[in-house]
Parts: sequence; structure tokens; C-alpha cells
Amino acid sequence: QVQLVESGGGLVQAGGSLRLSCAVSGRTFSTYAMGWFRQAPGKEREFVAGVTWSGDSTYYADSVKGRFTISRHTAANTVDLTVDHQKNNLQSKDTAVYYCASPARRYYDSTAPEEYDNWGQGTQVTVSS
Repeated sequence: QVQLVESGGGLVQAGGSLRLSCAVSGRTFSTYAMGWFRQAPGKEREFVAGVTWSGDSTYYADSVKGRFTISRHTAANTVDLTVDHQKNNLQSKDTAVYYCASPARRYYDSTAPEEYDNWGQGTQVTVSS
């Protein structure tokens, strides 16, 4: 049984730092790409960031490019999403429930939510201005 468990959300000030972590179990972590998605109230779930199964490539939504960083740690079976403490890096528009996810196919990466078959329970991130 595959399980993805997110942690690290909460209330953060605009311009502050953020670190979300996702722990994966029940799957050969090193053979699957990983992704982070988010869903704001009244909006559809959207892709945020992804990392290939090998970890040698990352890709981002235009809305977070240059501000968010995704990284995977194969030895620990975790994938993180971080935002450094810099002005305008974390903004009120980033308020959403954040989900980590793993695609249905090995050695396959995608930005489309429908390509992912395993999801965490989500963690709320609220950015106050």
C-alpha cells in the first residue's frame, strides 16, 4: 500500500520561508518521479513543481519558477518543496492546500494531475500579508 504523508504547512508571513516535506512508503521511491500540486479555494488543483525519478531534472509552473525549489532525497524516501526567505518569494497568492503525488507509471514525469495515482492528504499553507 502506497502512502504519501505531507508535513510542514501552516501560517507563514509573506516573504518568509517555507519547507514542505513528503514521506513516501510502499513504493520503490527511486523509480518514480514526484510532484507537488496545490489547490486554492474555488480553484482547480494545479501543478507546482516536479522532479524526475533520477533526480537529475526539476520543472516548475511559471507562477513559482525562481521562487520555489523541489528536491528529492532517495535515501530517506522524501521529497521537499522549499521557499527561501527573500522578499516576494512567498506571496499571499501562494495560499492553498499543497499535495505531493506520485505518478502511476515508473520512469515517467508529467505536470498533469490525472497522470498521478497516489496523493498525500494535503497540508494547508496560508500566507499572511
